[in-house]
Amino acid sequence: MDNIYFLMLIALAILAVADLVVGVSNDAVNFLNSAIGSKAISFKTIMIVASFGIAAGALFSSGMMEVARKGIFNPSEFYFDEIMFIFMAVMITDILLLDFFNTLGMPTSTTVSIVFELLGAAVAMSLIKIGADNGSFTDVFNYINNDKAIQIIFGILLSVVVAFSIGALVQWVSRLLLSYKFEQKPTWVGALFGGFALSSITYFILMKGIGGTTFAGESFDIIGGITIKELLETKVAILVLLNFIVWSGVSFLLMKFAKINIYRLIIGVGTFALALAFAGNDLVNFIGVPIAAWQSYEAWMASGVAASEFSMGILAKKVPTPTLLLFIAGMIMVLTLWFSSKAKRVVKTSLDLSSQEDTKERFQPNFLSRGLVRFAISASELITTITPKSLQDKIDNQFNKPVIALSQNKVHELPAFDMVRAAVNLMVAGILISIATSYKLPLSTTYVTFMVAMGTSLADRAWGAESAVYRVAGVLNVIGGWFGTAIIAFIASGVILSLISFGKGAAIAILLLLAILLLTRNYISHNKKAKELRAEDSLNRAESSSIQGVIIESAQNISNVLKRTNKIYTNSINGLAKQDVNLLKKNKKQGEKLSNEIDDLRDHIFYFIKNLDENSVGASNFYINALGYLTDIAQSLEYIGKVSHKHVHNNHKKLKYNQIKELKQIDLKLEEILNQTQTAFANQSFEQIGLVLDQKEDLFTMVSDKIQTQIARTRTEESSPKNTTLYFSLLLETKDLITSTMNLLQQYHNEHDGSITPATIDQPKKQ
Repeated sequence: MDNIYFLMLIALAILAVADLVVGVSNDAVNFLNSAIGSKAISFKTIMIVASFGIAAGALFSSGMMEVARKGIFNPSEFYFDEIMFIFMAVMITDILLLDFFNTLGMPTSTTVSIVFELLGAAVAMSLIKIGADNGSFTDVFNYINNDKAIQIIFGILLSVVVAFSIGALVQWVSRLLLSYKFEQKPTWVGALFGGFALSSITYFILMKGIGGTTFAGESFDIIGGITIKELLETKVAILVLLNFIVWSGVSFLLMKFAKINIYRLIIGVGTFALALAFAGNDLVNFIGVPIAAWQSYEAWMASGVAASEFSMGILAKKVPTPTLLLFIAGMIMVLTLWFSSKAKRVVKTSLDLSSQEDTKERFQPNFLSRGLVRFAISASELITTITPKSLQDKIDNQFNKPVIALSQNKVHELPAFDMVRAAVNLMVAGILISIATSYKLPLSTTYVTFMVAMGTSLADRAWGAESAVYRVAGVLNVIGGWFGTAIIAFIASGVILSLISFGKGAAIAILLLLAILLLTRNYISHNKKAKELRAEDSLNRAESSSIQGVIIESAQNISNVLKRTNKIYTNSINGLAKQDVNLLKKNKKQGEKLSNEIDDLRDHIFYFIKNLDENSVGASNFYINALGYLTDIAQSLEYIGKVSHKHVHNNHKKLKYNQIKELKQIDLKLEEILNQTQTAFANQSFEQIGLVLDQKEDLFTMVSDKIQTQIARTRTEESSPKNTTLYFSLLLETKDLITSTMNLLQQYHNEHDGSITPATIDQPKKQ
């Protein structure tokens, strides 16, 4: 039986490594968001700075490990075997929960997840013990550190509101003073801002760095015999003032003589500081439990007492964590930061919600987001009516965003926000976390950094009429996910603990196997989605400013659309012929995906037209019409895919042999034409389009004949209304598909060969 605990220890060590990977993937958004979003420094430099911050923070985090041992439950109330079961349940739950949120691309709190997993498992074990002893339910409070749990819940609620409010206020004041022309302000203005920001971040580094080491507990005569930690916590005003004076002077000298952009320096130092805080604070969330298990195992082995009789009061004592383990954990975190694609996806969610530019919105509006936006609009209108016009104009002038020449900066390469907002994000997050640390308040770095970023976005007018309902819905979704994390972590950890407690080794083996299977499945699913996003058949936005440029640029798009059209249409017919509901389901999704991609291109029209020079405005008509025809093609395919899947999914009668045969004849002829057209566009041999257009009438005639045949068939032999409806729907939508395709080809053919008199082209039917 003793071997099972050693095997559990090995399993916990492996889970710790995996938890480090999924944890960093989730929390990278905390310290990368501002630097990546502002593009103030290169991505490589950001990663190097963050890596040093993580490595330093990991080495300073030894003192935080106490949370896993005694922060949530009273260890003296449990025996060794019970503690090991609690730790195993916590780690299995944690890795699955964090990986789930990473796969969704949603930032969540590793602090809250580990705390509520410990709480859930401890409560479940307490109830099992109470039940075995025929005790009272109220006895559970003897096992749990109630004050700490209440503090953490209070910290969650407080951090969300305070971080958002303070972030919004500081950003509004900063923008009011600096405007968007901050680089044109006098040197002393930038120096004062740099002094304020850098002094805040420096104090934050001292609190989270030196304050977390054993060195901080030593007293020195030179500072009055008090410890470094006491100095940082009691002499806040003096330290901050001295810091401010020093950094303001340094900022002035750097800007005046070295011509250094102080905002870039703030962002670099702030990124290091938050990375240090993340590793120092949150490393306990990933390895605190396995280290506590290892220390428990050592104490139990030395005792010689049975596992079910050895009390774990030893965990209440302060035990330092070996520096080597902290170093190894830090290196794993750094490697994950560089290579995790899920980390990039979580960062993207935060950037999209705070972007100053229009982005493809991930979240759909809901009644709550609409209500909040309406309330905000009403409040804004009220404030506007009572604010003097002259003052309102001055304020608006400070918030006027400079027009960026899109011909020099492609839309998708623009920063999500400017350096002032990035600096405020880092500065405010650092200040709030420092204050919470000095008062020993439990705080989630994820909650603080995310809500500060959302508050600064609101104050900076990044949430305009075009995007507010989507952004607010996104923020509400993320916040809902945070509270969902706490509830799910508590329940899931309790359930897993119960299974382990009753099933012992067999239950642990099954749960570990299940965890591996789920992680593998999520990894494969994530890679598959990533490959789809990188697929060569995906559509690219036009950036050219002339008709010929658009023709050349969009040729690959057209080729890709026609290739996918061919595949989707053929799969619809084959799926109906074979009654293959799985093929039709996948095919329907492919049709929806193509339609969404084309919608994304249409959303880019505003920027495309803005990019045009005065002599090339005609390119806009060409591009808009081309997108209209592509939209028609996608909608026809989407409809064909939908009705085909619905027919088979509802188990309606199979189409008759002659109907399938006729559809296949159309499919083969359409495939031949689409292949020719795809080749012409892929090779940019636009003169070949004329050969395809010559076959237009033959294809229309074929479809019309099939319609007439089905009319006759319906009057004489057809007995299924569902089959008749489906068949006519397919033929009519196929006719629309052919019309849209030929109109598109005609437009390209006419523009490419100016000697041909433009034919009358039907306008797109589904704008």
